[in-house]
Amino acid sequence: MAFKEWAVVVDALLRGEQAVILRKGGLREGRGGFHIEHPEFLLFPTLFHQQRESVLPAAQARYDELAPRFPPPETLRLEGFARVVAWRRLESLAAAARLRGQHVWRDEVIAERFDWGREKEIHALAVRAFRLEAPVDLPMSEAYGGCKSWIELEEEVSLAGARPALEEGAFVPKLEQFQKALEAAS
Repeated sequence: MAFKEWAVVVDALLRGEQAVILRKGGLREGRGGFHIEHPEFLLFPTLFHQQRESVLPAAQARYDELAPRFPPPETLRLEGFARVVAWRRLESLAAAARLRGQHVWRDEVIAERFDWGREKEIHALAVRAFRLEAPVDLPMSEAYGGCKSWIELEEEVSLAGARPALEEGAFVPKLEQFQKALEAAS
């Protein structure tokens, strides 16, 4: 299984710059909204929406570095996977704001995601990211399209030889920061 996320966010995860994913859920998630269907998933980078304008200036600069190297639209390039180590459904925008500094999204984007739809909530996932031994290029399939979080890939991708984006000693403080921020929101 793969999880769709903005390419600039996938890059931040695989570089160890963030260990948080904030998700409202795609238009095609169904009545139940977003759920953590899989505790481990490949990171499926997307170019949907206005991601450059929706991230902080440092991430915008990184996006500008990445954009010329994006694969062509008919190619899906997978470079890593993530393992969910903690998660919370946040039912207030103030709770989501406590994660400021732990991700590359601008405050306005978090507020828009929080307010979109009937349910006023957002899901916060702490993930441990791993870089694949080598990037894997797959043909882009029509089935992968649309605004949905979870994608069942048509081909298996080996995780053998993957390396953590952050070693344990660097990851644990990020996880603790995530947990402390959300404990304060309780």
